[in-house]
Amino acid sequence: MGVLNVTPDSFSDGGSYLAVEKSVAHAMRLVSEGADVIDVGGESTRPGALRTSEQEERGRVLPVIRILASRGVPVSVDTMRASVAAAAVEAGAAFVNDVSGGLADPDMARCVAALKVPYVAMHWRGHSDRMESRSRYCDVVATVRDELHRRMDSLVAAGISPEQIILDPGLGFAKTTAHNWALLRRFDELATLGAPLLVGASRKRFLAGLFPDTSGARADRDLATAAVSALVAARGAACVRVHDVRPTVAAVRVVEAEITPPE
Repeated sequence: MGVLNVTPDSFSDGGSYLAVEKSVAHAMRLVSEGADVIDVGGESTRPGALRTSEQEERGRVLPVIRILASRGVPVSVDTMRASVAAAAVEAGAAFVNDVSGGLADPDMARCVAALKVPYVAMHWRGHSDRMESRSRYCDVVATVRDELHRRMDSLVAAGISPEQIILDPGLGFAKTTAHNWALLRRFDELATLGAPLLVGASRKRFLAGLFPDTSGARADRDLATAAVSALVAARGAACVRVHDVRPTVAAVRVVEAEITPPE
């Protein structure tokens, strides 16, 4: 899954792709590098970010989604709003990626159930402006697993088919660096949830600590992201969400070749 942030304030590429032409060109570049899906988001979820208005979010993502869909590119919409999800699917999006797992908008579950599209539900404890205060766990892996399990049960009870649901442990969202590494170290335990797992580690702050000499420059974080992609792919992740596609494609192909050697 290639990341396309159509926002002015995302933490690593905010403002780079606000113009529709630049957004589409960047998305096509990600596809050429091996992205299977382009995840289009119009609202930043970086730590401390404030909410974007619904009108602004629609204006950012819908024109891009329409063009990409018209070119046959599989698109997911990264949104916490049911109304934006519905409009995006009408514009051609094939997936809904909701970092709140349906908690930010009580209409989201019913909306996705009616849309009948794959739905990524992330582990979430609150909006970006207050999530860091909620990073308290006795056992982060067990807690995230249990909270995702309850979230999945609630989504199914609201009418979403279990086959639609993809789960995301939410690295970096109400998680400290230690929590993120624990989730990766014990990733196998999340597989007991019985749903495909998506991992979004790309360029996140916890990777910067691996490179104290450069303060975690973007290039270093991209290399670390590719390593994380290989790690979780080997442990059964169904998808990884990344900004820099090419190195992750190479890393995942190594894992695939090791599991099923090419003829």
